[in-house]
Amino acid sequence: MKAIILSAGQGKRLMPLTEDRPKCLIDLSGRTLLEWQIRGLAAAGVTEAVVVTGFRADRVEEALAGMDVPGITTRTLYNPFYALADNTASCWVARAEMDGPFLILNGDTLFEPEIAKRLLSGATKPITVTIDAKDGYDADDMKVRTDADGNLMQIGKTLPLDIVNGESIGFLCFSAEGGQRFAAEVEKTLRTPEGLRRWYLSVIDTIAKADGSVGTVSIQGLEWGEMDFPADVDSNRALTTGWTERGIG
Repeated sequence: MKAIILSAGQGKRLMPLTEDRPKCLIDLSGRTLLEWQIRGLAAAGVTEAVVVTGFRADRVEEALAGMDVPGITTRTLYNPFYALADNTASCWVARAEMDGPFLILNGDTLFEPEIAKRLLSGATKPITVTIDAKDGYDADDMKVRTDADGNLMQIGKTLPLDIVNGESIGFLCFSAEGGQRFAAEVEKTLRTPEGLRRWYLSVIDTIAKADGSVGTVSIQGLEWGEMDFPADVDSNRALTTGWTERGIG
C-alpha cells in the first residue's frame, strides 16, 4: 500500500513558525508532524510514502533523508504550482501514482496509527473517507453528510449545519478503480476556469453526488489533530506528548 501525502503548502496562518519551513516540519514533542505521519503509516503496514512538496521543498527532502523508519520508503514529488493553486493541483501532480490502491493524507493531519489501520480494514467502497463526529462544527471544518449506510452524500466547508453528521479528517483510501475515477475527475476539474482554486475534497464531493462510489469509515474515539492555527500547535504537542508517554507511534 502506498500513501500520497499532500505537503506542498506553507501554512501562512501559522506564521512566524512557517516563515522558512512548511507546517509539516513543525516540531511536535521531538518529531516533526511529517515524521509522526510516516511512523503512523508504517505502523499500519503502509510500505511507501510519496510526499508532494512545494514551499521549501529542500527542507522536506532533507528531513526525509534523515528519517529512519523501518518498513517504509519515502520519496518526493514537487508541485511547482503550490503558490498559485489549491491542493487539487498537488493531486494532479501525483496522478501517475494513482495506478493501484493508495491512501491520500493531508500534510497537516496528525493521527494515531489505529486510524490508518481502521481505514485500511474498513474501506469497502472504491473511495473511502475517514470521518469523525462532534457536538458542533465551525467554518473551517470539512463537514460531511452521510446516509444511514455510511455512504458519502456531500462534503464541504459550507454545508448547512442541520444536515451535517460528521467531518472529514483529510485521510482517504482508494481502490485501483477509485483511484482511476478520482484522477480522471481531477484532470477534468483543472480544465475548468475555477479548477486551480478547488480543494481536492470538492472533487470527492462531485464523485459522491454522481455515482455513489464514496463510502466512509468512522474513527470516532480515536485521537487526531489538524495543524492550521497557532493554538493547534499547543494541542498537538500535548497530544503527541501523551502518545510518547504511552508508546504510541
